[in-house]
Amino acid sequence: MSVMVVRKKVTRKWEKLPGRNTFCCDGRVMMARQKGIFYLTLFLILGTCTLFFAFDLPPREDFCVDEEKVPQEEENKNRCRYLAVQLSPAIPVFAAMLFLFSMATLLRTSFSDPGVIPRALPDEAAFIEMEIEATNGAVPQGQRPPPRIKNFQINNQIVKLKYCYTCKIFRPPRASHCSICDNCVERFDHHCPWVGNCVGKRNYRYFYLFILSLSLLTIYVFAFNIVYVALKSLKIGFLETLKETPGTVLEVLICFFTLWSVVGLTGFHTFLVALNQTTNEDIKGSWTGKNRVQNPYSHGNIVKNCCEVLCGPLPPSVLDRRGILPLEESASRPPSTQETSSSLLPQSPVLTEYLSSNEMPDTSTPEQMPPPVHPEPPQEVAEAEK
Repeated sequence: MSVMVVRKKVTRKWEKLPGRNTFCCDGRVMMARQKGIFYLTLFLILGTCTLFFAFDLPPREDFCVDEEKVPQEEENKNRCRYLAVQLSPAIPVFAAMLFLFSMATLLRTSFSDPGVIPRALPDEAAFIEMEIEATNGAVPQGQRPPPRIKNFQINNQIVKLKYCYTCKIFRPPRASHCSICDNCVERFDHHCPWVGNCVGKRNYRYFYLFILSLSLLTIYVFAFNIVYVALKSLKIGFLETLKETPGTVLEVLICFFTLWSVVGLTGFHTFLVALNQTTNEDIKGSWTGKNRVQNPYSHGNIVKNCCEVLCGPLPPSVLDRRGILPLEESASRPPSTQETSSSLLPQSPVLTEYLSSNEMPDTSTPEQMPPPVHPEPPQEVAEAEK
């Protein structure tokens, strides 16, 4: 007598997460849906470095042959010795280290959770919406209610927490909603199509290390290509060198046009790291506007700001992408809900972090946070209570 074992399909939480992200490797890889420019980034880095290693650097056994005994054709064919042998064998080693570090930081930035904040549960969202409706009165259909704001005090300065009508949460300080990924992200910096992901609290340091290492790699490849062309031109002429090394010419052109943008971007983010500021705050002029409001997140010291942004503890992801949903909930829930999400009420783990590390939220003004209006009980209930 045979017994049939029926295995129930396991539903992971990433399969029901809202937003416009894509997941691979059973939820381990998280990216934006628009990944075309990310593939272009990979192609440019891999292609340029392949040309560099394949045509300019690999040494050969006959490099040790006396230069005077080598025929002219063989000498032109073995052009790599100008860098690897005549200068230093450390040149390809250091280039390989920069290349591997750049690729590692790029993949870490692109494949990780940037700090997406879970959306509110349906019950929590309904409660907040009911409170807003009771506070602001009836709102015409098709129109959003007035913006809901809470005041939060950081370093003796009031910071406003804005309500997100998409995620149904009060966003924590420095968080913002990405219109491309359709998610609220902690310490939102910007959405970078070149890495195919948002840049936020959990992957900003890897993004900064990526553009920094890519700048060094671009300068390195560009400089030694120029050195190779110069040394080779001394023997066979400049035009003849260009004819024999088309790979080098292509590398020089790619590096030349890439150099300005990558190095400029690295300098801009170095400036932001030194001030403990995000790209989103810089574009909006949050701390440099007419009010001249001081940045409450800056320590007033470049070293402390850099240590906090680049060396501080990395918070864990609150999405729990690979967690298992109960069978009943996975079958009954639509794709736009999330089992582990929570609204950013004071008991929320994301906002609790700020409440524990900073002062409690300041009491809001009556215009911003009027007391909730409770509906009057029916007349029969009132008489029964009497």
